[in-house]
Amino acid sequence: MTKHTRTACGIVLITVPAIEYGGYFLLEILSGSIPDLVLTEFQKSMFRAGHAHAGVLVILSLVAIILSYHARLAGFWKWMVLVGFPSSAVLVSGGFFAAAIGTGATQPNHLIFILFIGVFVLTAALLTLGIGLIKK
Repeated sequence: MTKHTRTACGIVLITVPAIEYGGYFLLEILSGSIPDLVLTEFQKSMFRAGHAHAGVLVILSLVAIILSYHARLAGFWKWMVLVGFPSSAVLVSGGFFAAAIGTGATQPNHLIFILFIGVFVLTAALLTLGIGLIKK
């Protein structure tokens, strides 16, 4: 495993406590332990989706980073995988959270574009890694 691959995996693993804290905070919200924070059902759903996507995409990032070592990608393509997967986790989950910001929100706001950028980055990283593995 290369130094860049190890570093990328280490950085991704360091983000997991933030996701854990997010899960704790979400549990506090959903259980009503924070009475001053009133959220709509839409906001609760978006926060659940953001948290779930963060966890799943971080695990996918780790798998993809390790697979990138076996694909022997180089230059821009290697960085597309090493940075693309973790970035997509932040962008997709952040997009869910950002799109639900606001008092009494019942539909996504203009910040939903963050989610779509994340989906684009994830798709580019997936295609890069997939093609790299097939070509190897």
